Amino acid sequence: MILMQLNNLSKSFGAEEILSNIKLEIKENDRIAIVGRNGSGKSTLLKIMADEMPYDSGEIFKPKGLSIGYLTQHSSLESEKSIWDEMMEVFDHLLAQQEELRTLEEKMKQAASLSGAEYDQLLLDYDRKQQAFDAAGGYRYEADIKAVLTGLNFQDYDYTTPINELSGGQKTRLSLGKLLLKKPELLILDEPTNHLDIDTMAWLENYLTSYPGAVLIVSHDRYFLDKTVSIVYEISRHHSKKYNGNYSYYLKQRALDYEQELKEYEKQQTEIKQMEEFIQRNIARASTSKRAQSRRKQLAKMKKLDAPKGDEKSANFSFKINRASGNDVLKIDNLAFQYENDDPVFSNVTLHVNRGERIALVGPNGVGKSTLLKAILGRLNPSEGIIKIGTNVQIGYYDQEQEMLSSSKMVLDELWDLYPETDEKDIRTVLGNFLFTGEDVLKTVHSLSGGEKARLSLSKLMMEKANLLVLDEPTNHLDIDSKEVLEAALMDFSGTIIFVSHDRYFINKIADKVVEMQQDGATVYLGDYDYYTEKKQEEIEIKKLQQSTETVNTEDHQKTKFREDKQLQREQRKKERRINELEETIEQKETELAALEQKMAEPEVYEDHEKSLELTKKASDLKLEIEQLMEEWTSLQE
Repeated sequence: MILMQLNNLSKSFGAEEILSNIKLEIKENDRIAIVGRNGSGKSTLLKIMADEMPYDSGEIFKPKGLSIGYLTQHSSLESEKSIWDEMMEVFDHLLAQQEELRTLEEKMKQAASLSGAEYDQLLLDYDRKQQAFDAAGGYRYEADIKAVLTGLNFQDYDYTTPINELSGGQKTRLSLGKLLLKKPELLILDEPTNHLDIDTMAWLENYLTSYPGAVLIVSHDRYFLDKTVSIVYEISRHHSKKYNGNYSYYLKQRALDYEQELKEYEKQQTEIKQMEEFIQRNIARASTSKRAQSRRKQLAKMKKLDAPKGDEKSANFSFKINRASGNDVLKIDNLAFQYENDDPVFSNVTLHVNRGERIALVGPNGVGKSTLLKAILGRLNPSEGIIKIGTNVQIGYYDQEQEMLSSSKMVLDELWDLYPETDEKDIRTVLGNFLFTGEDVLKTVHSLSGGEKARLSLSKLMMEKANLLVLDEPTNHLDIDSKEVLEAALMDFSGTIIFVSHDRYFINKIADKVVEMQQDGATVYLGDYDYYTEKKQEEIEIKKLQQSTETVNTEDHQKTKFREDKQLQREQRKKERRINELEETIEQKETELAALEQKMAEPEVYEDHEKSLELTKKASDLKLEIEQLMEEWTSLQE
């Protein structure tokens, strides 16, 4: 079933054309990505599809009553409610159904006052409403809320916390969580991985893979797109083109399409040239004039192919160094940091960095990755430990918050003021390499988009020619093409790189060492992001195996102890039975002895010597037997 279809959709802002003749189709359970440069119209298209912006021409077809959930880039949940109460708001309809069931249950308790037919009808109503309540998720909505909050990294939060006390990033995550709980038929997500750490992104990938509806995503996270989508629409030069496959397939197919289109164009150009030459040679000759005129008509009817345009203009830059550093670039030993009157942000961090290494710092939000970078730069003083910068090390820093830019300056002056002895022409050339051309360089910094500010910061970093680059989320705000240019520049860089990033694709391209930060230390993995995840999975499996072995050992020990206890119990019961037997035998023997001694006291017995001797021997034997039995009884009792 088709959920939405766009036919020849166009949109302009004044004289500036944004989208032209866009064609797009969404079916049930589709997983679609929309990709393109910053400013190509991706977010505009999403707003139109979510009925939040009008369009100029074209048609949109969708079923009546289609439920659409839309997450904007800057979604933020503003509410006076607690985290839990805000999420529960999604299930108000279930709470109303639950209240109806409670009312019916109260009526059922008063069955005595109802007739048989009324009671039967009440049971039918209750059964019907209970089934509807169950089918709508009435018995699992609380579990769904907890699962989403845990996935979005709120498992350690008190759910009674008011939302207005949370940070902007936390509010954005809750906005996403509330949207996921609503489960609309069409989920439209504009940069959903903003403010998510790597573990949370992995959870979202899995969630969207099994989502019971269609999903449309705009994202610059290539790793995320590879994991979640199976259809890619590219928006380029105002038009759309469809590719069936994930992001990596789209890249390959786009390159193949360009090569094929170029071959077809060049082939046609050769044919046109040959036909034009034939016409020119033969049009004036009587014997060949008709053939030449026929070729001219054929050429006039030919549908001319446009030269394939290939990729749009990209940034073009590289990072050079003033001079090489020593081999030991950085040594961090047992470093800790905490703000005054607060818990430690991190502790026991040890890291030794050699020249030429590319180190990615990863870990959950709040573990202190950016704090560690600022400590390396000397902007923050650690509470414990040592940081030692190596010989000839020159540090260049990229700040994800863009705090090093002067908002009131023009783009040209932002760079030129740092290098006043450089010719204006050369400064403009550098800025041109970062896509600031013509009048763009006269814009004020505060008027720039996030992507433009990122490119301006990178231009300043390039001019420093530092041999140690410290980068804090350098791919934030960059479109995919700019990310690829940055990756190429960093891969060719001859110095050392330490960077923080949640972009797993970027980490795979750049890092040869991954350092996972925890609050109580750091673990080093010698490889890229995929190697790191493999090792982490191995560690999890080894831990499970150890726990399984410990469980088996515990079970074996318990079984052995059980068998030993049963054996002891059997032996104890046997001992108790023997003690009872001995006591009965001793009592019997003592009775026999008493009777014998009484008989020996009779005159007719003690006067009969032989009879007396016989009975005395019997009495002696009985006493000996009783003594032996008593010894065994005493031993068993002990």
